[in-house]
Amino acid sequence: MTTPGIPGFRRVPRTGVIYVMDRARQQGFRYDDPEWANLGQGMPETGPLPGAPPRVQRIHIDPRAQEYSPITGEHALRQKVADLYNHLYRQGKASQYTWQNVSIAGGGRVALTRLAATLGNINMGHFLPDYTAYEELLSVFKAFIPIPILLESDEGYVAPLAMLKREILGRGLRALLVSNPCNPTGQVVEGERLRHWVQMSRDYHCSLIVDEFYSHYIYTGPIHATPPKMVSAAAYVEDVNEDPVIIVDGLTKNWRYPGWRLSWTLGPQEVIRAVGSAGSFLDGGPNHPFQDVVLDLLEPEHVYLETEAIQSTFRRKRDYTLQRLRAMGIRVDVEPAGTFYVWANLAQLPPPLDDGIAFFKAGLQEKVITVPGVFFDVNPDNRRAYARYGNYCRVSFGPDMSTLQRGLDALERVIAAHR
Repeated sequence: MTTPGIPGFRRVPRTGVIYVMDRARQQGFRYDDPEWANLGQGMPETGPLPGAPPRVQRIHIDPRAQEYSPITGEHALRQKVADLYNHLYRQGKASQYTWQNVSIAGGGRVALTRLAATLGNINMGHFLPDYTAYEELLSVFKAFIPIPILLESDEGYVAPLAMLKREILGRGLRALLVSNPCNPTGQVVEGERLRHWVQMSRDYHCSLIVDEFYSHYIYTGPIHATPPKMVSAAAYVEDVNEDPVIIVDGLTKNWRYPGWRLSWTLGPQEVIRAVGSAGSFLDGGPNHPFQDVVLDLLEPEHVYLETEAIQSTFRRKRDYTLQRLRAMGIRVDVEPAGTFYVWANLAQLPPPLDDGIAFFKAGLQEKVITVPGVFFDVNPDNRRAYARYGNYCRVSFGPDMSTLQRGLDALERVIAAHR
């Protein structure tokens, strides 16, 4: 006999990462347990890195910051974000971002939720595979219809421009949601390809919403380049108030302060006013006390040093992870050019480990966590019956090197036990 649900409430699904962490906790996982290795984590290591600026250890809170923040954040922080993008990507361009092009929010998902709440009755394209949290985000707001666009491994998990144009024109897309670099595949749209995407959004009046939370984790540039290579659609915008390009980023990944829950949306003033209105009823505004501290973190010299340290450390961990996984018989269709994830193809492993769910469950027995690939088959409202990526998992090299080594050793034991 089933227990009826509480009247009026729907079942709200958990994201893939939340599911795996709940299952891991049932098996005894604790964040402070040194025997466990979380290779499913969606955050980078947060401690000191060689060459990086000192980490913030304590903050002073202005008594006035105990009050609510303005919905779109403090003027000083908004202008600082605009100044940073102008410095990094728009030097010499006539059109420059100002504080009116920036809205501050309480983390990336809050910023994306504000954007989703402002979309009208449109078709919005999104890619497969992509970030697991997009699924419920694309389900809960009913004004727009999410349209999946399938990426293929033989295309490097990047959509060809001609294909995108067909999708926009054929399906009447008025917006396109993109993570760049992409979680989970680690692929990057950059250079002339990104320029063409921005031009396409301008020419076909299709808003380009770009999640750039991994835009400093770039491995396609020279090692130890000065300044380090960073990627943003902001570099190819002609008019900041006319081009339909909206960028979301924050402190979570590129500054390695995930617990601060501060993000920003950058775009035309018309969009920023709309997301501010959405924030007034959705979340009430961002964290106030930390906003003053963020100003120093957005100084270009600080950003350069932090990014150089990230790229040096995480490139080394990426190469190590790829070498270890391949030695275990795990295939990598396309090496990650960004992020701190490997999109691992398990198809050549002995059954049942060739299935991402089974691989995850077997890993728990050795105290290691991965994320099954099916969770990145973003399927709002379960409209599609056939699930892809059953033979894949996402392996994170976000943890520190000792944890990463321990986790890969555990995966090696899992595989050896089934051979």
